[in-house]
Amino acid sequence: MTHRLIRRDFLRTGAALLALGMAGRRAVAVDANSKLRTAHIGVGGMGGADLGSIASHGSVEVAALCDVDSGNLDVAAGSFPNAKKFKDFREMITAMGDTIDAVVVSTPDHTHAPAAMTAMLAGKPVYCQKPLTHEVFEARKLRLFAEEKKLVTQMGIQVHSSSVYRRAVQMIQSGVIGKVSQVHAWSNKNWGYDGPAFEGDHKVPGKLDWNLWLGTTKERPFVPGVYHPGNWRKLIDFGTGTLGDMGVHIFDTPYAALELTTPKWAKTTCRAPTGVGHPEENIVEYEFPATKHTTESLSWKWYDGGFAPPKSEALQLPAGLNLPGQGALFVGEGGYMLLPHVGEAVLFPQEKFKDYVPPQVEDQNHYHQWVDACMGKGTTSAPFSYGGPLTESLLLGVVANRYPDTKLMWDAEKLEVTNLAEANQLIKREYRDGFKVEGLS
Repeated sequence: MTHRLIRRDFLRTGAALLALGMAGRRAVAVDANSKLRTAHIGVGGMGGADLGSIASHGSVEVAALCDVDSGNLDVAAGSFPNAKKFKDFREMITAMGDTIDAVVVSTPDHTHAPAAMTAMLAGKPVYCQKPLTHEVFEARKLRLFAEEKKLVTQMGIQVHSSSVYRRAVQMIQSGVIGKVSQVHAWSNKNWGYDGPAFEGDHKVPGKLDWNLWLGTTKERPFVPGVYHPGNWRKLIDFGTGTLGDMGVHIFDTPYAALELTTPKWAKTTCRAPTGVGHPEENIVEYEFPATKHTTESLSWKWYDGGFAPPKSEALQLPAGLNLPGQGALFVGEGGYMLLPHVGEAVLFPQEKFKDYVPPQVEDQNHYHQWVDACMGKGTTSAPFSYGGPLTESLLLGVVANRYPDTKLMWDAEKLEVTNLAEANQLIKREYRDGFKVEGLS
């Protein structure tokens, strides 16, 4: 049965609706002495970091904490003893109702969309960690719903607001290397697993609600050190591999700078699918339609694991140049820009650009930006209207690694692979009974 939260007006009684300028996002109504009351879904690991960063804003009051692991919950509650504790985010959002103003989602990838949509169905602004979703369909639905309801949203790509990445965007858009024909992006991290299926039925730790951790995915036995806490990013049912984890950061600046939309196709070079884990090594190729910052089309190539970084000579950079373990290269008609993750851009040929003075750009606090926007002060730089399409593009590459060496032709309007019908079963998954969510199931 579809889980449907009763929609509540998330504005405080008698308060007026505020607008967020051109972005048109609905903000929480506040006065000078008010606090933004936040609820946090997932408070261990990255969730703990998100919690601390959001709470560091002087106008935030942490009102509720939720985690399926009571150990994580107890640690977080030690810092926020007045916050109410929950293990099921659906119960939290229903029970807290109008006593929370906004929701932060910091769970494993497979729970991003169910948690974020449940919060938005209740009228809450959402900060959701990257990648925005586990499936392409989910990313489209979150974006459309957030836009329809004019909710303040932010995808958790914190480096998006860093000065080095914002400066790189300005440099590319100023035309310093001319129109861009190619992007090469890479990460030498390995969030893949080439091994066999996991066996055994082990005892679930008493502090963990295994059923809730699985959430929308199919049931399976617990295996220590594999799922929680462990290597869920490597597994196809829960994570999105290196491409989804690091690719979203490293794709972000080229995607924003070139104002890209959706790819025409994606193709992955990797080992044959196992049905268990993402490949440990991938090369993913895309073609994007032209924009005002690109040539007639844009070729994009991603390398991860043992394929990264690519050889500098293959990228037409100076022979022997020591490339960073993670980064991106823009190939323009008038030069090249190498952008380490996270570091200052370098222009090539260096002699040509020796007198170039980069623009001055200040760091911004990605978390505080969202809090301010929720309170009617400014806008977010990575709302779901941006994070959704970026995630869709990334995840098409994740789908392609299940069909090695096959070019998946993509119809973005229909959310459909046009030349391989069976691939469409990976665009949208079926949620498990008891965990269905309106708008996603």
